[in-house]
Amino acid sequence: MKRIGIYLFDEVEVLDFAGPFEVFSVAAQLRDHKEHQVITFSDKGTTITAVNGLSVNPDTSLFEVEDFDYLIIPGGQGSNAVIKNKESMAKLDELIDASKWTMSVCSGSRVLGVLGYLKGRKYCTHHQVYSSMAEIIPTGDPQPDMRFVQAADGIFTSAGISAGIDLSFYLLEATFGKELASETAEYMEYLPYLQKT
Repeated sequence: MKRIGIYLFDEVEVLDFAGPFEVFSVAAQLRDHKEHQVITFSDKGTTITAVNGLSVNPDTSLFEVEDFDYLIIPGGQGSNAVIKNKESMAKLDELIDASKWTMSVCSGSRVLGVLGYLKGRKYCTHHQVYSSMAEIIPTGDPQPDMRFVQAADGIFTSAGISAGIDLSFYLLEATFGKELASETAEYMEYLPYLQKT
């Protein structure tokens, strides 16, 4: 059973995590939850408040989770606070290092940038975050015209918000096969993926 972790924090952008959550959760459902499971976690494992006031109850705490096979780091205004929390960043670094792949969505790229995963690498982020990223990782190679890019072996970044769904489908296909990705896109009626296949 593969484990996909999604990190949650206060002021996280809703679609940044909900889009990938839906893609990978629907895929799990279509295989009777036998191939993988999606686990959400926050620093304390307690309720977080996303952008615009949505309350979300994570499954567990960052400091109690075991390593994940795959890791998703969403963005949002709260990512500014995340990168200042040394304990959280150190634990996230351990999880990233142990994962087969890690994807960031939107300003979740700040986490990867601060931790050094984007040095001299291509990356995507939200169009309003490129200036912030230039300060965080001046040696990075921004790709504002791309929806997502592979920054390094096992490290992927996407542009803002809805682009996380596109990257999720790319990684779903790469990880679990095109058949499952196509079935998931059909169930979700997600035309951008279906029109590419």
